[in-house]
Amino acid sequence: MKERLVLIGNGMAGVRTLEELLKLEPNKYDITVFGSEPHPNYNRILLSPVLAGEKQFDEIVLNRREWYQQHDIALHSGSPVVEINRVQRKVVAANGVEAGYDRLLLATGSSPFIIPVPGASLEGVISFRDIHDVEQMLAASRQYKRAVVIGGGLLGLEAANGLIKQGMDVSVVHLMDTLMERQLDAAAGAMLKRSLEENGMHFLMGAQTEAILGDKRVEAVRFADGSVVDADLVVMAVGIRPNIELARQAGLYCERGVVVNDTMQTYDPRIYALGECVQHRDTCYGLVAPLFEQAKVCANHLAELGYGRYEGSVTSTKLKVTGIDLFSAGDFHGDEQTEEIVFQDQAGGTYKKLVIKDNRISGAVLYGNTVDGAWYFQLMREGTDISDMRESLLFGEAAHLGSSGHGGQSKASAMGDEAQVCDCNGVCKGDIVKAITSEGLFTVDEVKAHTKAGASCGSCVGLVEQILANTLGGDYSAPEAKPLCACTDFTHDQVRSTIREYELTDKQGVFDKMDWRTPDGCHVCRPAINYYLISAWPGKAQDDAQSRFVNERVHGNIQKDGTFSVIPRILGGKTTPDELRAIADAADKFNVGEVNLTGGQRINMLGVKKEDLPAMWAFLTERGLVSGHAYGKALRTVKTCVGSTWCRFGTQDSTGLGIQLEEMTWASWMPHKFKMAVSGCPRNCAEATIKDFGVVCVDSGYELHIGGNGGVKVRATDVLCRVTTEEEVMEHCAAFIQLYREEARYLERTAPWIERIGLSYIKKRILEDVDGRKALYTRFLESQDVAQHDPWTARAKGAEAHEFTPIKQIGE
Repeated sequence: MKERLVLIGNGMAGVRTLEELLKLEPNKYDITVFGSEPHPNYNRILLSPVLAGEKQFDEIVLNRREWYQQHDIALHSGSPVVEINRVQRKVVAANGVEAGYDRLLLATGSSPFIIPVPGASLEGVISFRDIHDVEQMLAASRQYKRAVVIGGGLLGLEAANGLIKQGMDVSVVHLMDTLMERQLDAAAGAMLKRSLEENGMHFLMGAQTEAILGDKRVEAVRFADGSVVDADLVVMAVGIRPNIELARQAGLYCERGVVVNDTMQTYDPRIYALGECVQHRDTCYGLVAPLFEQAKVCANHLAELGYGRYEGSVTSTKLKVTGIDLFSAGDFHGDEQTEEIVFQDQAGGTYKKLVIKDNRISGAVLYGNTVDGAWYFQLMREGTDISDMRESLLFGEAAHLGSSGHGGQSKASAMGDEAQVCDCNGVCKGDIVKAITSEGLFTVDEVKAHTKAGASCGSCVGLVEQILANTLGGDYSAPEAKPLCACTDFTHDQVRSTIREYELTDKQGVFDKMDWRTPDGCHVCRPAINYYLISAWPGKAQDDAQSRFVNERVHGNIQKDGTFSVIPRILGGKTTPDELRAIADAADKFNVGEVNLTGGQRINMLGVKKEDLPAMWAFLTERGLVSGHAYGKALRTVKTCVGSTWCRFGTQDSTGLGIQLEEMTWASWMPHKFKMAVSGCPRNCAEATIKDFGVVCVDSGYELHIGGNGGVKVRATDVLCRVTTEEEVMEHCAAFIQLYREEARYLERTAPWIERIGLSYIKKRILEDVDGRKALYTRFLESQDVAQHDPWTARAKGAEAHEFTPIKQIGE
């Protein structure tokens, strides 16, 4: 017998919980849903475009009636629940329908606050909360011309904008001196007011409504100072209140909202609650991201997995108000213990304010140009020390990273639908917008899954998020912590710390300990967990080949025609005639399709059949060549110039040092590919300043560089320090790599890792803590004792032979 689950409230938060639950335990419950509106679940965020005439109601429906039928969900729309009987465990609807429950989920949302002034009940006085309100406003706009919107917050401004587009003359009344004071400071609010006035919106600031005048229908609004404004329509948009009356009547403990714990349970353990009706740790939330985070946790416990916890949300808000981009996060007002960094361009319509406390961002307000909002929010959420980026911080991520133009700095609002957003997968803005609106997408991960935009190199994710925020309008906020994958709610850092704390050495142990949703994991989590295991416990954890990507599994780069490339390691780019002859002989013997020189000073043999790889590797290893690991999340190359041995400008033996570094570090598995270079003088012919670890030789020794990237998103290195001996170079290099191996997230290159944790942290660990540096150096060498074995040799002798055996064709 299935258990009975009853959901009261057919809105976005409650139905999202059902969606998450159906992913986890689709057959656990018989589900009944009661909704007060006569509609299926729809996207309230998009009510403003419906009011503005940009969308029809049918376009904002999230779950059509067919969806409920498909999942055997009994939907009672237009049937608000009027009683919860906790003793008999049943609910009663207004139309007399009763339903028993084993688990009850309250998602009753909130109601608009109506100012208790004379005339508030007159015809033509409405709120802006649901589709019925929108229909009333549209009907009024066809018959009347004068509207007053009470409330200068987000909803009020969106209502005013929609009514203006419907041809009405609109005045906005706001009690405070600043528009949207919960999201903007005074300067940004003033800029917003001027822009909206230019678009035909009128404002009465600091005005207190005293009465709404009229006989049967509203005719005017009177204020406390005695002034009067004519009105045929009054829209109340002054705030919301959690709907708690039903819960209170049932005896559930309520304060401002229904009080819940970190598992979204009320004081009755059979009753869960979430969304705008709840109060969690003294806070009520109204934005989408926190409500959806609550939904995942609630579904986790309804599925009886038992490990999800909701600990509150640090919210950011990225809005689009009547065509103007806004962003705010954290405490953007500040106090006597904070400092402010401000940029203001009145004529250009741009304003930025960052509030700094103890060298960390504690709040931000952006007006006009909001493309860096997500970056500032990440720095704030992760507590990144911004000491090293103060000079460039205000000018955004692109200025700080030296972006080549792929970071999404073009404003999404100015892009046409045909403009390409994701170069890797050929996805245009129009494709993304269509997916968001038609599929009901709310997160960047959902956009990635549906469109592939941002799912490859990731450089366009910031722009994808901006498009998402612009499309959703006024109720979008970035999620806080992202889980490792869809199989779990735990983050990369939580998985890694669990592996260390409980000394887990195999993938199944992680799955069991952390209650993985899918028995065998997925293509996202398996490689990450495998890396975390072997990096935490080298020698103890078993490297699982089946948890690696195909290139790493077969130790060669697969090409578009299904053949592979073979790249032997050429230490420091220095080779010999014997090595060259061996490579040439291998190319002849195995009918290599093409031979070319790589940017990392090696030779690439292309077009090798998979079944020929072991024999080719045997041929090369007999002649002293080993794998170049050009396929792996590992050290790729150490590029060098000829240095002082031959060059008249060379200051040190850069080739010799490069060979020493490569001999020490080859076969070292890492979170991402890793490249090094040694330049023999400051002319930097080996391009050491765009490598993960670079050495520039100078007269007095060696200048060490870290965190460079020469790919899609170019980033110059940061200078770590100068040292005087090759031994110091080797120690600092190994310590840096080991710190990166132990603390970076899987598939996180050194450049974004350093941006996330801060250069000061690296210097503290590598330069200031000498004993710590030596310990990192020692751990790296110990891990290399385990890892530094040529994978070609073992497979040439028959290891993993099944990977290289062709599948027989039918009829053979």
